[in-house]
Amino acid sequence: MPRSRRAARRGPGSARAGSPASEEEAGSEVLSHCSSASEGASPGEEAAGSEVAAEPCQEEEAEDRLKEHMDNLLDKSAKMRQAALQSLRVAFSSKTLSEFLLERRLTLTDSLEKCLKKGKGEEQALAGTVLTLLCLQMGSGPEGEEMFHSLKPLLISILTDGMASPSARQSCAMALGVCCYIAAADLEDLVSCLSCLETVFSPSSTGEGGSAPAQHGPLHCSALQSWSLLLTICPPSHIKSVLDNRWLKLLPLLSSSSVTLRILAGETIALVFELAQDMEEDLCHQDTEFLRAQLKVLATESNKYRAKTDRRKQRSIFRDILRFIESGEYQEETIRFGLECMYLDSWARQRTYQVFKEVLGSGICHHLQNNELLREIFGLGPPLVLDAAALKASKVSRFEKHLYNSAAFKARTKARSRVRDKRADVL
Repeated sequence: MPRSRRAARRGPGSARAGSPASEEEAGSEVLSHCSSASEGASPGEEAAGSEVAAEPCQEEEAEDRLKEHMDNLLDKSAKMRQAALQSLRVAFSSKTLSEFLLERRLTLTDSLEKCLKKGKGEEQALAGTVLTLLCLQMGSGPEGEEMFHSLKPLLISILTDGMASPSARQSCAMALGVCCYIAAADLEDLVSCLSCLETVFSPSSTGEGGSAPAQHGPLHCSALQSWSLLLTICPPSHIKSVLDNRWLKLLPLLSSSSVTLRILAGETIALVFELAQDMEEDLCHQDTEFLRAQLKVLATESNKYRAKTDRRKQRSIFRDILRFIESGEYQEETIRFGLECMYLDSWARQRTYQVFKEVLGSGICHHLQNNELLREIFGLGPPLVLDAAALKASKVSRFEKHLYNSAAFKARTKARSRVRDKRADVL
């Protein structure tokens, strides 16, 4: 092709008689060199242009898929509805879609309400999770408050229905707590939600022995998590009533067969003591000594009938709980996400982070970076705006990550070997 174009451009009388073939070959080489040079210079620019052009197209495609999933929530097939709920759960937890959802909140709320009313088991559980994520996307404004008020009676109805699926009740317990934490504006709503959640995990509902049945462990865990989350935003008047006698209902949960419920109960008791310190209230109660003795047992437990990983996790956490109750020391934790980090320096802050981490899963880092509501809750300020150069500079190479992890592992091993006593489990 280059040779024919070159010949046509020069005309029949322009070639010299001495070396027509060599000139044509030289011309073709020049053309091919120029074309290859131009092709070598263009990919970067073309890639940059194509990325800019592709972004709106990708957003439109993603929005079209979300609209399709929302339409499928009203499908006659239960499998189709569950698949749509699962897709919405993944999308809402991994992206911030506030503007998109704001326009469609009424339609989506009606669809989720129908899934909660007419669905069964897994569908209700997924609908409760999507509702929680939708409230997190809407925020604490009038839209979120309106959605919470419209679905609060239904969530309480499913949660308190003993014949409903345990997974559905568990999901509604988490949804009730998180949505109330985000969107409830009245004290009456807060108190009613606390009372409802308390009836789920209190000893009267957990069996005659005062310990939660193993088959209902996850339900009691979610109810206790939501209850303690709401406790962090209670006014002093209501916290005073909890400090007087209601916190004693947590003590039987320390004997639960579920290690997760035991740990949650211990952390909630530490939270109650922290709130008492903030209010300068003294919890010197006759049961306090019994509590400390029980915490010491859990902090040193070595019963072989419990799983080894469960024993190790339980001892570590209850040592921190016991240290806080006895001396007021809290083991601070650092959470890193992107170029930022935040500090969990109290039991209230830790419980809030744990709940949102459970709701968002692996999307917690993205929402900590971009979700304005979550950044307001943790006092992180407005989201950072970073250009492409800053993002590229913030990325750590694979080799640097390997060196960092190796050094951290070596330091951790040395620190543990100094304090490790292999006879601790026996003693």
